[in-house]
This record gives sequence, C-alpha cells and structure tokens, in this order.
Amino acid sequence: MSFAQEKAVVVFSGGQDSTTCLFWAHERFQEVTAVTFDYGQRHDNEIETARDIAADLGVEHHVLDMSLLNQLAPNALTRDDMEVKEGEDGELPSTFVEGRNLLFFSFASILASQKGAKHVVTGVCETDYSGYPDCRDVFVKSLNVTLNLAVGKEFVLHTPLMWLDKKETWELADKLGRLTYVKENTLTCYHGIRGSGCGECPACKLRRAGYEQYIQEKERELG
Repeated sequence: MSFAQEKAVVVFSGGQDSTTCLFWAHERFQEVTAVTFDYGQRHDNEIETARDIAADLGVEHHVLDMSLLNQLAPNALTRDDMEVKEGEDGELPSTFVEGRNLLFFSFASILASQKGAKHVVTGVCETDYSGYPDCRDVFVKSLNVTLNLAVGKEFVLHTPLMWLDKKETWELADKLGRLTYVKENTLTCYHGIRGSGCGECPACKLRRAGYEQYIQEKERELG
C-alpha cells in the first residue's frame, strides 16, 4: 500500500528491525522522520549508530531523553551489573524493559502530531518477540485506539514485521534492495558491536540464524 503524499515517524534504534522499517517507510511515505530514545542504554553506540544511519540516508532524526525508564525499570540493557540472559521457567528475559514500547510509541505519536504525520512505524514482532508483552499485536492495536482517543487524532501504528521471523525480515530487507546495508551497518548486539556483533548474545544468535536460513533458502531457489 502506498501513502505517497503522507508523512510518517519511525521509531528507530539503529538495529536490524528498525532500519528495515525505515527503508520500508521510505518507499511508502512522502516524508519520513526517525526518532530514537535515550533511556540510559548500556551502550551509547546504539544512539550513535542510529544517528549515523539517519545522516547517511538523509533522514530527519530526533533523539529524545527517556532516562526516567532507567530509574523505574532496571534491566540488563541499562545496567552493567545485570547479566544478559534469556527467561527461564516462564520468566521474561533480563533485557525486558517494562513500559518501554508504551512510552516510545506514545512519545513518537506526539512527535508525529507536531510534524503533521498520522503514521508511526515500529519494528516490533510477535514471531521473535522473546515473550515481551509490549511486542504483541494486541498491545499495538489497543494502544493505537488509546492514542487516538488521547490526542484526538487518527494515528495509524504500522508494524510491518509483526508476523515475520528473522529469516523473513532479512528477506524483506533484500526485497527493499538493502540486505548488505542492513547486515553491515546496523547494531543488534547486546554488547554494542555493529554488524555481525559478538556472535554470542541472544540477539546475535537470533540475527545470525535468520540470516543463514535466508541465504541458504535464496541459494536453493537460484539453483
């Protein structure tokens, strides 16, 4: 679907998913603005990566202070003394930041209102969402209704990756002609290493497995 004459704000971390969404939005909207949230991430490199990509693509970019999250919701993404580990026995991973997407999407919508944009694009995904409750489709749809009521405008929250696994997200980047760019320039690693990352943290393992699956499938199709 094309929204050629309309504006969009992309919630942008500089990672694989949000960068793919940035390219996705760039093909569909007349004007795209990226917004990154500084919530006391363990690695400033995440914000620098987002800045670099936005500058490289000529996209207007805003960094908003959300440091209150670091005070309210201690987690492995903001605290050096907390180990990055996957959830066990039904518990959420140590990387879960309570309320993050609730606040991010709300503030992105306020920025969108100021920019005259009705569309907000996010890279959340229920397929590979690690159990995060604020990455679920039902949450996004519910918040979309609430934001419209709260601000009095008809926002549309877009989630182009919602039903894609990591293999399919790499495939989307390839269809957009940006596979190599996403692979080499984005930051997904929990240890703050761009590109292929550390290779050992849960985010790197998921990213690498999806990439390898996609490349193998593509090679088979090409014969």
